[in-house]
Amino acid sequence: MNSQDKNGLGRYQRMRRLVLAVAIIAMFAALLFGQSAFPPDSTIHEVLEMAGILMIFLGIVGRLWCTLYIGGRKSDEVVTGGPYSMTRNPLYVFSTLAAAGVGAQMGSIVAMVGFAALCAGAFHIVILREERFLKSEFGAEYLAYLDRVPRFFPDFSLYKEGDTGRFKPRLLLNTLLDGLVFLVALPVFEMIDHAQVTGTLPVLFRLP
Repeated sequence: MNSQDKNGLGRYQRMRRLVLAVAIIAMFAALLFGQSAFPPDSTIHEVLEMAGILMIFLGIVGRLWCTLYIGGRKSDEVVTGGPYSMTRNPLYVFSTLAAAGVGAQMGSIVAMVGFAALCAGAFHIVILREERFLKSEFGAEYLAYLDRVPRFFPDFSLYKEGDTGRFKPRLLLNTLLDGLVFLVALPVFEMIDHAQVTGTLPVLFRLP
């Protein structure tokens, strides 16, 4: 792939980061004045929070797993092993899972599903643009991959190990730092809860 093509793919990768950042900021902003309809000490509220923490950690670990396979190779070849054997966009899948975990920290089913839907919808636009670019770049090889592997929701029956290629610690570190943004949800929601309880932040709506 020439430098112009790499720059083109780099734009999509930067767009992915921008979409993720904007989605997270929008979700936090929307919930500054919202509260769960389930009391904080209720079982469903606590279960949702614990499930959300698990989803956040799975999302971060999953993103690291994806980077082991795709890191530094997306611009040079069609990667089809590991998570990429089950879905063409596992990084987006794991990011969406982590976003659902962020919403679950509110103790709300609607917030959990809404965060996931917002993140997945935003990524869908990036995915379509990436696909057009990769079709023109890799031709028949990528078209065969499109026919075999689903765009988003994983098909676990397709799993195959594949080759991780060369390990690049810098890319893995960047992915880890990106993923840690999701962990910010834990203290932030605690602060929002405290501010709402003390009346510093008004509660304008409640979500089940």
